[in-house]
Amino acid sequence: MKLRLIITLVEETRHEMGQEIAPPARRALAAAVIENPFAGRYAKDLSELAETGAELGRILGEEALGALGCAASEVQGYGKAALVGEAGELEHAAALLHPKLGAPLRDVLGGGKALVPSSKAMGGPGGVIDVPLGHKDAAYVRSHFDGMRLQLPDGPRANEILVAVALQMGGRPNPRVGGLAHEEVIGADGLR
Repeated sequence: MKLRLIITLVEETRHEMGQEIAPPARRALAAAVIENPFAGRYAKDLSELAETGAELGRILGEEALGALGCAASEVQGYGKAALVGEAGELEHAAALLHPKLGAPLRDVLGGGKALVPSSKAMGGPGGVIDVPLGHKDAAYVRSHFDGMRLQLPDGPRANEILVAVALQMGGRPNPRVGGLAHEEVIGADGLR
């Protein structure tokens, strides 16, 4: 893997709509800009990107956890995304995100029963990547349906891919649309 950049971003919401958020809602994102080894050409076997995804799951998980500044046990939600430069294809993002990125991310966090929400897109420098977030143990926890957004002025270039992982310590500020609460999670099947 040829890694050009690592970016971290932390958001802490302390007040929302005139309401104090206590404790503050914290989430963090870690992203890497890597060279796309398949830029400009079709390749049937994308296993190289799958292995890179596994490596990035660990690296970005550790970076995001460090930026969040909490114990792994305090992380309640996660997500992943990739933005592929114009000389690549969406399948390159899928190869990075789906086969192997999730297990090393869960290892960093000490577990996670729910699927890691994901998104894929094509774009160039200045393109926006949206990283969806969901509860790590129960997909039905609506308060944790959220996302983080990242925009880089110099990436991804045509032959690059931007890969991101996001973590959250709690749900959205002021959640009030019902559904399963974090405190009610059983965490056996990834749904409830």
